[in-house]
Amino acid sequence: MTKYTGDIKLDIIQGYDPKVISQKEYAKQMGITKAQFQYWLRLFEIHGEEGLINPYTNCTVSFKLDVLNYMVQSGASLMDTAALFKISSYTMVYDWQKKMEAGGLEALEPNQKGRPSMKDKSTKQPKNEPVKGSVEALEARIKQLEMENEYLKKLNAFVQNKEKSPKKTKRK
Repeated sequence: MTKYTGDIKLDIIQGYDPKVISQKEYAKQMGITKAQFQYWLRLFEIHGEEGLINPYTNCTVSFKLDVLNYMVQSGASLMDTAALFKISSYTMVYDWQKKMEAGGLEALEPNQKGRPSMKDKSTKQPKNEPVKGSVEALEARIKQLEMENEYLKKLNAFVQNKEKSPKKTKRK
């Protein structure tokens, strides 16, 4: 989706003449949807030129709730409500409405953005090494030596196998 600056939106709104062309045809000529054009027109009617400038806004849960309550109590449409509260897109109000219906107030909370922080390395507990000379230490040493012995036996068998079979297989 293309982002339009406030100046471009203003030029589009001021270039529209309802006596000459319909909103649908004009929006098509400008390369935008009819709904988007109607929303910009509504913003311009309510707030003037300043309504077409969309600063970044991070809406709080209470603000979202106020917007939804106003819409329900007044019976205003999504587009009119969004234009009145100067929200960047009327579909945002629709999203809030659906989230509220599905998950209540908790669903209106903003989502965490970005990567989660790395876990603290200190949360791992160090391995407790058995005391030197204890039964556990001796058993661990025996197990380690047995594993080394098995490894060396397998390595020796592999080397002997390699020596016995002189290049019998040819690659094609």
